Amino acid sequence: MKKIRLIEVKSELGAGTRGASLGVDALKIACLNKQSDYFKRFTAVEVPNLNDVLFEKNLFPYAKYIDSVLQTYKRISNTVEQTLELGMFPLVLAGDHSNAGGTIAGIKAAYPDKTLGVIWVDAHADIHSPYTTPSGNMHGMPLAVSLSEDNLERKVNDPDPETIFFWEALKKVGTDQPKIKHQHIVYIVTRSYEKPEVYLFDKHNIKNFTYPEVMAKGIEQVAEEALARLRDCDIIYVSFDVDSLDSKFSKGTGTPVEVGLNVAQAKELCYLLVSDPKVVCFEMVEINPTLDAENTMAQNAFEILEHTTEAIQDRLAKEAQSVPMA
Repeated sequence: MKKIRLIEVKSELGAGTRGASLGVDALKIACLNKQSDYFKRFTAVEVPNLNDVLFEKNLFPYAKYIDSVLQTYKRISNTVEQTLELGMFPLVLAGDHSNAGGTIAGIKAAYPDKTLGVIWVDAHADIHSPYTTPSGNMHGMPLAVSLSEDNLERKVNDPDPETIFFWEALKKVGTDQPKIKHQHIVYIVTRSYEKPEVYLFDKHNIKNFTYPEVMAKGIEQVAEEALARLRDCDIIYVSFDVDSLDSKFSKGTGTPVEVGLNVAQAKELCYLLVSDPKVVCFEMVEINPTLDAENTMAQNAFEILEHTTEAIQDRLAKEAQSVPMA
């Protein structure tokens, strides 16, 4: 049977608020408080981070610390690719959401000939480029990197040549080609975005299951429809940002947004999504205990993580049983 491998990525280079690098350890504290053996059950590898550069002056206003983000992407990509090649399931616990670009690069490096779909459970669209970003924070850019999307039609910034050099290099981590296509992204409860991102939604008919739609249809139907929209994909990656939760439950994250999922809904959604045999990787991001009281966000996130992991294990066990003996 395939085993789960935890990949810990404590990089927070892409965030605008400091503290996401502590998210993995906050999950471990929540695990201890619950008296769970979760972190003893699985092999884990930590991807070395470059957070020390945050003490230095940022030289790239439209893609902050992009030179170090590039190195981080390469490290994440290599680790995810190796995990998949070992026949293990990568479960990524990461700092800020910029790291997801490295994860996607690693999946595509391991499966260069397979069509990859992405389910993005997040309050934010994260499809900006240095040409459109309002903040320069790279946790708003991982999907644009993966798409090789500059969105020059809605350009508002003029990045310098060095920024563009690193941006082009980011796009080529894992494989030289775009990792995903616009029509193979499905958003769930995304509710905070800017005009350049809306332009891409409309141009490419990218689906976002809004919170009212989720409430009207129910979690089960939304999960079913999200997976159905990716029926043409060979493999699927699920990315869960804790700010997909309503801000009542997500104080401990850098960019909380009102009107989102509750913990029970998030548990059910992630459980149903990862139960699909096409899902080859799950990632959880953006826990920031410095913004929290009594580690509440990490406790909620750990509850979601444990439940989701159960679904992955159940699925892998069934798949192992269904494989005929040689």
